[in-house]
Amino acid sequence: MSAVVAGALLMLWPAILNGYPLLYPDSISYLGDGRPLARILLLHGPKGYLAMRSEFYSLGILPFHWNGTAWLIVALHALLTSYVIWLVVRSLAARCSARPVALQFLVLVGLLSLTTSLGWYVCFIMPDILGPVLYLSIYLLVFARDTLSARERWVVAAIACWAMASHSTHLMLAVGVCILLGFLLLLRWPPMHRRGRGVAGVAAIILLVAAAQMALHGYLYGEPALNGNRMPYLTARIVADGPGRWYLQQHCGELKWAICAWAGSLPDTDDDFLWADGGVWQSASSDAQQRMLREEMPLVLATVRAYPRAQMQRSMANFREELSNFGLWDFTPNEWMESEIDTALPGARVRYMRTRQAQGRLPVEFFSTVQQWVVTASALVIVAGLPLLWLRRRWRILGQAAIVVPVVIANAFVTSVLSEVDSRYQSRVIWLIPLTAGLILLDLLHGGRSQRLAADSVPENEFAECCNKARAVVRAIGPARG
Repeated sequence: MSAVVAGALLMLWPAILNGYPLLYPDSISYLGDGRPLARILLLHGPKGYLAMRSEFYSLGILPFHWNGTAWLIVALHALLTSYVIWLVVRSLAARCSARPVALQFLVLVGLLSLTTSLGWYVCFIMPDILGPVLYLSIYLLVFARDTLSARERWVVAAIACWAMASHSTHLMLAVGVCILLGFLLLLRWPPMHRRGRGVAGVAAIILLVAAAQMALHGYLYGEPALNGNRMPYLTARIVADGPGRWYLQQHCGELKWAICAWAGSLPDTDDDFLWADGGVWQSASSDAQQRMLREEMPLVLATVRAYPRAQMQRSMANFREELSNFGLWDFTPNEWMESEIDTALPGARVRYMRTRQAQGRLPVEFFSTVQQWVVTASALVIVAGLPLLWLRRRWRILGQAAIVVPVVIANAFVTSVLSEVDSRYQSRVIWLIPLTAGLILLDLLHGGRSQRLAADSVPENEFAECCNKARAVVRAIGPARG
């Protein structure tokens, strides 16, 4: 476990450089929602509190801050992430002794922390880092199950449960990965040989998390649902894209939808729709907001039927932009966050205002450029390395790549089409590409070394075999002469 702790420490440098964990406006909600939710669930307090974000993440981090300090949250992130990466590296380097594996793990984590977004999102008070942790956990449970002890399997499954419940996109992508693996299993893809038990285990975790989400939301809000106090992200997206605005402007005269009250002043961006003072969502009454949520899917379906080509073109443009948009641009100052931080962490504003983030002095431009080059090089390594791994029948690492590459692509599609184009969404998972490239290089290195050792031992083996044959001949001839 010393390697796991050392790896976790390597990931914490952005928070140390900043002088405080990295924050985002949503962080205030996650920090502030935990105590009221715990009071309702554990002390049977009065219901009616509406959590703005994932209740499971807010409750999960509550014991690590108690509205006092955020440092233990990033320590938790670092330890969980380091532990899962350690298990992944160990599963693919089983041919080496423990000491080289630990060294390779620390070198790999150190390079990822310095050249990708890994360390930044570990130090971020958001559930974003748990997405990649979840996808690596799925790999472990499906393709590396035999490398885990029974206790390790339970720990990884528990991590996967919390990570899956901590954000709606994590659950969506986990479902997609499970369907993909099930399809590959039916096709008898060689890396999926005898992996059915692992896929079934992941499916069971998905069902458990979905049931827990519905039970919790049913208890808190009186209506079982996968999403609790959600916002109309889809409505905001299609209105900002254009087709939704066109449809409302042309049909609101015959419709009685709540959003039609703003048909003549619909904003051009999804942020203005949801968050701007005087915008549609912020100025709507509670009753109008509930109506908009109920009318969201009818609006989306009607818009797609009316403008299928225009909406498809705009969605694909958003997808292409998000796929290549993974800079570290969201670690910037925010006035609302600065004014509200004391409500979640009393007394933290003074400390936060002294940080590089609050002063706009984090080196995000430099590290965004570094990450761009590293991801590009890593993609080339993956493209060149996968055929070699196939020829060498390295099924386990091919399984890891079969999860990571589709997840990175699907993450860009889901977030940009269903929510908005934001560098944060893709940056939180893009470090999985350099991780996969590093694992491929390590595996090829191990394979080449094993072949060289085998080649070096051939002459000795052949000599020993010849000696044994000579002895047998001598023994056979000896009695005949006698």
